[in-house]
Amino acid sequence: MHNAEHHRPKCLPAHRQLLGALAFAIAPVVAAAQGFNDIPPNASGQTPAFADQTRAPVIADDLRLDRQVIASGLVNPWGMDQLPDGRWLVTERPGRLRIVSADGTVSEPVAGLPEIDARRQGGLLDVVVRPDFDQTHRLWFSFSQPRGNGTNATAVATGVLSQDEQRLEQVKVIFQQQPAWASTAHFGSRLVFDGNGALFVTTGERSLPGPRALAQDVGTHLGKVLRIDPMGGPAAGNPDIPGGLPEIWSWGHRNIQSAALGPDGALWTVEHGPRGGDELNRPEAGRNYGWPVITYGEDYSGRPIGQGLTAQQGMEQPVYYWDPVIAPSGMVFYDAAMFSGWQGSALIGGLASQALIRLEIDGGRVRGEARYLEGQGRVRDVDQAQDGAVILLIDADDGALVRVTPAR
Repeated sequence: MHNAEHHRPKCLPAHRQLLGALAFAIAPVVAAAQGFNDIPPNASGQTPAFADQTRAPVIADDLRLDRQVIASGLVNPWGMDQLPDGRWLVTERPGRLRIVSADGTVSEPVAGLPEIDARRQGGLLDVVVRPDFDQTHRLWFSFSQPRGNGTNATAVATGVLSQDEQRLEQVKVIFQQQPAWASTAHFGSRLVFDGNGALFVTTGERSLPGPRALAQDVGTHLGKVLRIDPMGGPAAGNPDIPGGLPEIWSWGHRNIQSAALGPDGALWTVEHGPRGGDELNRPEAGRNYGWPVITYGEDYSGRPIGQGLTAQQGMEQPVYYWDPVIAPSGMVFYDAAMFSGWQGSALIGGLASQALIRLEIDGGRVRGEARYLEGQGRVRDVDQAQDGAVILLIDADDGALVRVTPAR
């Protein structure tokens, strides 16, 4: 499975706080190789529904980048968000929340997190704050929650960081995916606040053949985009879906690990396909995005998914898809001045592609694609720093928080 984790949790080494020249080694690298559109597809014989739905023109970009390691020694880092004072909250999938300072200092684990099931793809996942963090000290995080008898499911909790920043207080679980399942894969789960204060939560369909079909069942939270109140319960203004759970925004998704608000104010997501068929979507309220009935991928055995359909009436087409896969995780729309010409571009992390992917989007369609820093490691999350730098999380047993800027 291209997005499987295959990492064993371990403790951080004693020399976790790596400072000075070692932690700040800078390596200028050429932006993009140009051959990614020439690789044969995983799923042969499929036809896109419209021009440039896949293999959009390669963006001619000779930009050179500086890659600066802020902190290393992170164990399978998964999610991050910048605090108002410039420091970073970073999750480690084995179940640890850290605070990383600008000089690379990594805090001790923040205490007070709930019980977490960190097998395979499970663990402590995304983390977000709101602009009022200085006043509230409140944060939100997603994780795989043990539910007994070997089952688990995606959950979201909120808590307040203590004044000494050593523990979470007033921790409350505000969402529990239903049903739980005995699976260690496809948890989602990105957290994104919309423009009205509601919290989008993306989920996976737990990968196995049994729960996979529940992506089409609106009586479950599997394979869905959800929209909830930040303190619990469904958000106001969600679609009224016949027979559907009130948290559901859209359904028919596989495993969404990339999500961000676009310049248009709408949620955009990228989900993992099987072999082939990673999808960029702009999920609309009450719409069905097709998995597992339609997909531009194939099963890992090489056999078709279902009847091998790529389109069906009543199911939405992806804005864009990748075949072969990039294995997407993490996403931000760039809106700063540091990278000239990148404004409005979607920046997406690639696990299998080990790259930073940039999409130019115009009129709701992808007009071009570029890839940067190919081969640097599994890019698990992407964000934009306050000064306009691009920040990456590299997913590994010895993972890193990395700052990317244009080379001078």
